[in-house]
Amino acid sequence: MNSSVTRPIPYGRQHITEADVQAVIRTLHSDFLTQGPQVAEFERRFAEYIGVEYAVAVSNGTAALHLCALALGVQPGQRVITTPITFAASANCIRYCGGEVHFVDIDPATALIDLGAVRRLLESHPRGHFHGLVPVDFAGLPVDLEAARQLADEFGLWIIEDACHAPGGFFTDSRGQQQRCGNGQLADLAIFSFHPVKHIATGEGGMITTNRRDLYEQLLLLRTHGITRDAQRLTRPDEGGWYYEMQELGYNYRMPDMLCALGLSQLQRADEGLARRRQLAARYDAAFGAVPAVEPLAEAAGHAYHLYVIQVADRRGLYDFLRSRQIFAQVHYIPVHTMPYYQQLGWQPGDFPRAEAYYARCLSLPMFPSLTDEEQQYVIDCVLEFVGQ
Repeated sequence: MNSSVTRPIPYGRQHITEADVQAVIRTLHSDFLTQGPQVAEFERRFAEYIGVEYAVAVSNGTAALHLCALALGVQPGQRVITTPITFAASANCIRYCGGEVHFVDIDPATALIDLGAVRRLLESHPRGHFHGLVPVDFAGLPVDLEAARQLADEFGLWIIEDACHAPGGFFTDSRGQQQRCGNGQLADLAIFSFHPVKHIATGEGGMITTNRRDLYEQLLLLRTHGITRDAQRLTRPDEGGWYYEMQELGYNYRMPDMLCALGLSQLQRADEGLARRRQLAARYDAAFGAVPAVEPLAEAAGHAYHLYVIQVADRRGLYDFLRSRQIFAQVHYIPVHTMPYYQQLGWQPGDFPRAEAYYARCLSLPMFPSLTDEEQQYVIDCVLEFVGQ
């Protein structure tokens, strides 16, 4: 190992400052640990950051996806389209409700869902055969939600944008306007994750964003057991101050006050962290731009760079070589349709050749704001050493 690099380098790492620690300590000394003022403040500030009307904090990104599917009324037998290159939760949320997941292959340049292939699938079935679409802003590169919305409107679909990789990301629409991931302009609902390797880290946690008041109110009910104390919703509002009603079969998907305090502190550095990610990506691009053996995914101005993914011929060899040099790169993702659970539902290897070809060659290099220039150069040198052998 380079003598100047003294610690293992993971593909992602949380960045916790003393300000973050003090924010949590203040909440631990307060009257609230679970549902207190930090929850509402985190929701308000996050909505402001994304540029959306409503935000609902929940226990994790998977819970966010499940609640979205519930709020949109996914029922057994309904068919929903998503990508095989994602974490399993993007598909599992539909299965939780009894729905059927239909995968569509990716664009090999971006690893995003191929919206042209989505159109072909929709056109090959009667209108109403499919009910929803779950596009994923993979690695931080935003899906063209304007094109997705056109498909949704034409074929009667709702959209859940899985923006876990892309807070602060954006794409430019046909009018030249920046559409920020999760802003509710084009998707019915969007979800984010605050897992430690994400842009905003709270340990566990998630957020749902929307501009639809009806969905917002339903989400608030479903995340707390389906229970409400809202006098305007109660069937017996004069029962007494203690009274509440369970009006839906909901879940305990709440996010604690102390984690929201950490999220609020992290949110203050969100733009700083995003700028650093883009700086790191630019350095990787410059290093690999003239190296045919290393193929990065497509770049874009609004890329949020949760991941920096390259493709190489000998992915296993590079993965093992980097580990021997204390660089812990990762693979994102094993195609969901090849998982044993989804094979039991009828999907098979070979169904989506572009996704499987991508998987065979992809590797996520270290990408996090506290990665030093020295550490990144060491990663670059090791990659170039391997492909040059």
